[in-house]
Amino acid sequence: MVELLAPAGNFISLTSALKNGADAVYIGLKESNMRINASNFSLEDIKKASEICKEYDAKLYVCTNTIMKDNDIERLIQQLPYIKEYGADGIILSDIALIDLATQNGLEAHVSVQENTTNYYSLKSLEKLGVKRAILSRELSLKEIKNITNKLKESNSSIEVETFVHGAMCMAISGRCFLSYGLYGRSANCGDCLQPCRKEWKLSFEESSSDRVINTSECDDESFIISQSYDDTYRTNFFSPKDMALIEHIPELIESGIHSFKIEGRARSPDYVATAVKVYREAIDSYLEDPENYEYNPEWMDELMKVFNRGYDTGFYFNQPYEISEDNQSKFIKKDIAKVVNYYNKIKVAELKIWDDLSVGDEIMVQGPTTGSITHVIESMQIDGKPIETAEKGLNVAIAIDTKLRENDFVYKLIPRESNDGC
Repeated sequence: MVELLAPAGNFISLTSALKNGADAVYIGLKESNMRINASNFSLEDIKKASEICKEYDAKLYVCTNTIMKDNDIERLIQQLPYIKEYGADGIILSDIALIDLATQNGLEAHVSVQENTTNYYSLKSLEKLGVKRAILSRELSLKEIKNITNKLKESNSSIEVETFVHGAMCMAISGRCFLSYGLYGRSANCGDCLQPCRKEWKLSFEESSSDRVINTSECDDESFIISQSYDDTYRTNFFSPKDMALIEHIPELIESGIHSFKIEGRARSPDYVATAVKVYREAIDSYLEDPENYEYNPEWMDELMKVFNRGYDTGFYFNQPYEISEDNQSKFIKKDIAKVVNYYNKIKVAELKIWDDLSVGDEIMVQGPTTGSITHVIESMQIDGKPIETAEKGLNVAIAIDTKLRENDFVYKLIPRESNDGC
């Protein structure tokens, strides 16, 4: 049974992942993980997160995968007993010193993608050190991954392999990059990347008769790489790859022997987490229930296009990715318009305080630590018990909604990009 592993940068994302079918969730420990700009979790938060995961019979993994110096290791030595006591199942690490420390505290040791594990022999060595699982390098093809898992099976190895199946891809090998540090003094390897690769760059060059550049890719048209600017310099987003999406290849992934499918995105929004988990859960379950009659559902990709994305590619799984992405390609924008004031359980009505206009037929998104992330099309609204079609900003309105909402939940209006002049 393959595990579906979801990201959570805060409690809203955690709840969203679990409500939509995640088997496990990974979170970041403050000061020790690769998403320092996400909300992240304190030691005390881990206890609460673990309790929530147990309600859904899900596992909890804690990321401690930045570059570790002596003071970082010494801090973690003090924290690991509490991480175990508070209910975490394992830690994701990139420093081999933490393997012993994790296992001594009864925690599973999962080696991060930062270690760039690319072969069977590395996995066997890691297994001898006590590693339970390794996240394989993003640069491996599906054929190479299958070869590795076959060798592990033949040798009766117990080490598990995990791979990313959805989310952002980094221009650097397994995310080990120095561009942010070189430009701004903010290290990606310590979780503080400012993502300069996502910006638009200008490229200048001098032609030389001694140049011997050969195009070895299968793409003859290289015009997508560079475009000429008004000042005779050249622009390109070649540092910024598209996001990975393997939703169309669930059968091949499951049959390859991968133990855990990982969704990237601890710094992304709860609706992204909810949608990605829901879609992959449906696809995985559909295949496992009836492999012979499994059919890919095109609506899955439609759903993934609704949330933040930079366009989608299959990474290195089937060939070398060459497509680049300029910006968010999602079909909707979220406009912050309201908060929940109250929810009346008996009549299934929510009271909203709105600071933007709201109409019957609008699609809204509601997010909260207990609610998670849900979407709802407004079918009826009232003010003072009287039905209305449109409510103006500054009012309190009542909407009918079956899903229980909570006080202070955030409310957003989903606006199609094409109807908003591309904003």
